[in-house]
Amino acid sequence: QEQLVESGGRSVQAGGSLRLSCTGSGRTFKNHVMGWFRQFPGKQREFVAGITRSGENTYYEDSVRGRFTISRDNAKNMVYLQMDSLRHEDTAVYFCAADTAGLVPGRFEFDYDYWGQGTRVTVSS
Repeated sequence: QEQLVESGGRSVQAGGSLRLSCTGSGRTFKNHVMGWFRQFPGKQREFVAGITRSGENTYYEDSVRGRFTISRDNAKNMVYLQMDSLRHEDTAVYFCAADTAGLVPGRFEFDYDYWGQGTRVTVSS
């Protein structure tokens, strides 16, 4: 069982930065591939970034590559999403997710087994 809790979402102006955090509760956190997704109003959640168990490999959706950085600290059961050069179109609810079986971050919701409750990011233009 893994419980995930996101934090760090707030309102920010375009061009600004935010760091989202996700805390995992399980003792096997380090064994999970982790991902960040976001959800726009009326839409399905979409992949933003993913990171392998060790943190050695990271993956990004095209629109955030070069602006967002995913990282993790397994000693603290934490995964982060550093978001720079934020745009109005980044406004969404952001979720972290854990894949207990995969080796490479999947890009679909069904690839993940556990989800946090989400944290809202609002970027004003």
